Amino acid sequence: MFKPNGLHFLCFFFLHRIVCQDLSGPLQDSTFSVQEKNRPGVQYLYRFTFGPPVVSLRLTGEKEGIIDIDPKDGILYLNGSLDWETKNIYKLQVEGVDANGVRVKGPYSIIINVEDINDNPPQFNQNIYYGVVRQNSRPGKPFMYVTAHDRDDPSTPHAQLIYRIHHHFPNPYPEMLFQIDNFTGAISTTPTGAIKLNPQDVVSFILDISVQDMAGQAMNSFKSNVDVNVTVMENLWKAPPPVKITENSTEPHPVIIAQVQWNEPGAKYEIVQKEKPAIEIPFSVDRDGNIYVTRPLDREEKDFYSFFVGAKDDDGDWLAYPVAVDVTVQDINDNPPVCDKALTVFEVQENEDVGNDIGVLKASDRDEEGTLNSRLKYRIVEQSPQIPSGSMFRIELESGKFQLFSPELNRRVASNYSMKVEVADPAFKTLCNVEIRVIDINDQIPVFEKSDYGSLTLPEDKPVGTLLLEIQATDADEPFTGSSQIIYTFISGDTNKTFSIETDPKTNRGYVKIKKVLDFETSPVYNLTISATNPEPLVAGVQYNSSSFAHWRVNVLDVNEAPVFVNAPYIVDILESAPVGAKVVTPSAFDPEGDRIRFTLKNDHRKWLRIDPADGTVYVAALMDRETERTYMVQIVATEQTKESRSSTAQVIIHLTDVNDNPPALPEDFSLFFCHPLQGNEDGKMIQVVDPDEHSHYQRFTYALLGGSTMQRDWNLSKVEGKHAYIAPKNRNLESKIYEIPIEINDNGKPPLAGHVILKVNVCVCGDDGSCFRDIDGGNLPTVAMAIGTLAAVLLVIGVVFFHLKRKKEKEQKANPGTALNPSELRNLT
Repeated sequence: MFKPNGLHFLCFFFLHRIVCQDLSGPLQDSTFSVQEKNRPGVQYLYRFTFGPPVVSLRLTGEKEGIIDIDPKDGILYLNGSLDWETKNIYKLQVEGVDANGVRVKGPYSIIINVEDINDNPPQFNQNIYYGVVRQNSRPGKPFMYVTAHDRDDPSTPHAQLIYRIHHHFPNPYPEMLFQIDNFTGAISTTPTGAIKLNPQDVVSFILDISVQDMAGQAMNSFKSNVDVNVTVMENLWKAPPPVKITENSTEPHPVIIAQVQWNEPGAKYEIVQKEKPAIEIPFSVDRDGNIYVTRPLDREEKDFYSFFVGAKDDDGDWLAYPVAVDVTVQDINDNPPVCDKALTVFEVQENEDVGNDIGVLKASDRDEEGTLNSRLKYRIVEQSPQIPSGSMFRIELESGKFQLFSPELNRRVASNYSMKVEVADPAFKTLCNVEIRVIDINDQIPVFEKSDYGSLTLPEDKPVGTLLLEIQATDADEPFTGSSQIIYTFISGDTNKTFSIETDPKTNRGYVKIKKVLDFETSPVYNLTISATNPEPLVAGVQYNSSSFAHWRVNVLDVNEAPVFVNAPYIVDILESAPVGAKVVTPSAFDPEGDRIRFTLKNDHRKWLRIDPADGTVYVAALMDRETERTYMVQIVATEQTKESRSSTAQVIIHLTDVNDNPPALPEDFSLFFCHPLQGNEDGKMIQVVDPDEHSHYQRFTYALLGGSTMQRDWNLSKVEGKHAYIAPKNRNLESKIYEIPIEINDNGKPPLAGHVILKVNVCVCGDDGSCFRDIDGGNLPTVAMAIGTLAAVLLVIGVVFFHLKRKKEKEQKANPGTALNPSELRNLT
């Protein structure tokens, strides 16, 4: 049957292999996988067995001159090599025919899938790349991309590409200035580059970048290199110069006052409040970075504004640190002088010397202090009465100080003068009213009702404000004037001002009170001398004497006092990662009586701390967590070691400083969906991320798809460097079900932490509203047959019950026929 040469010889040889390896079988739909670049010559694939009425086989379809079948022996074979990059699937049909060539069996589908091998090196899309980076660009923010492709199967590692930067020229620093995302080819500055790149030092760099397939892991991987020319340009993202705006502008608003500019077009600008609590600020920014003041400003309302302007990308992520904008509101003279009092009253003795000061008229101006707009000048414009002369007083032009200008002052001629004073700035004038009262000469001194008020003994724990003594002196001068008003003063014995005296202006009675805490250990006894004087000077020849002085003695009794904390409360900032045993705070405390103190902690409800009972030093006792409590408050209790065991408490406020100790995660029950069947052009859906650690408002995460080649083939992650990433199906043939997609999310913190999360994506049939349609389990719904059966069963039960009731009634009638009134009743019952 077989010839010893040619194909039949190979078939005979392979026939032996068929028997050994069972590479044969009946005619049926079949699928084969063949590695590309197979060895030269004829390659056996399979033998189809057949019997009558089939006498031979016929192969049709995409044979391409490479695939064929021996019609008599049924051997499917290749007479050349396949190339995945040229064609990766062949579709054929085989059928059995009789001796006349008429099909009697089949046709059957034959699918030959070509398996890829790594036979193509990756190639960059350009022979050389050019890019521009701005000085002070934010590290990790891509300023350009390099892209490479690989002709091998993208669902296999053969086309999984890894990018690397090997060198850059020149390299003036030990650290690299540039970095590349290994998966996306995104090039950005390193933290060192963000600080040190300066076009005045080096204006251009050449980066040696490679791309390697097999994810750079296999020995048989291929690598290609390319040069990237990077030009360093000046950073355009700068704070504008300080802005000065004249208040109460009459220009049409809004008015441009400054401009900011991001390094590339397309940024979105936004004003960020700087002041806390936030206030409504009259500024705005447009898409071109022009900053406007939206209404006239009033310097007297607010003379300085400071806020930030930030730039965002299309996803709403901050492109860099916001820049500060400072606005100073310049003054104009728009406020008149204002008298501090509606009526200012001065007193002057009738024997006052010419030139003596009487008092100072107080006025103010809300315009900017220290400028001509608020410079005030004073002028007397009216005196009433004008006797004995019209110039009894003068006022200093700049200070507003009144002085006696005439020696003719006589209380019997005029006891009161009404003055009108003009107070003017360069644009406005105001009239202030002044009353000058001429009072009797102060020729009488105050006299105490007693010269010695004895002694008082009191414990040192008497509270501040306690009234201790009432004193009284009298003055024979004119009542309710400066000549008779009495001022009480401790002139000796109270150097620390422990006591105070309040005076009733109507009665001149004095009330001595405790002003500061008494302390036996510091001052056990006070020998006090009190003076009584007038605010007006005494006339010549009259002096205060012993009648204007009184004495008083205060004895302070010792009381066992509680310990005293110094500089409490204690406010501490400490890292939440502080190790066990780290010192938190050492309080300063003492016992006034010198007794020993023992320290304890109170309200340490999380047991994060411990205390040294001897000196009160607080230490970390367990790892703290800022995400649990940002501010941790405890109390240190100091207790004296005596029978009384008096104690005092000091508050300790611990502000926990955040460290990056929580990896990013997905929100609880977070999932996404896409409508089935997939169209192949679905927009990516945003992945939400939560991270309890404290991050700045321009936080960016890095995303990477895990799960190997299957995930890479079926799903696509985009914008993998930002606050959010987007996911979309890449394989349009995904079936309808819930997929669990492993993703790594790195927070790029210090230190960086990565969270491995499982994102649930439901590929589902959608309703008209575009949301997942939930099928109701058909097995739980009654069918028509079930409904009919249920109805029949109910009718049967009703019939049986009715039949039994009827039979029971007939039996009762037969047993008692006489109870019926007439025969018709019996008929009715039947």
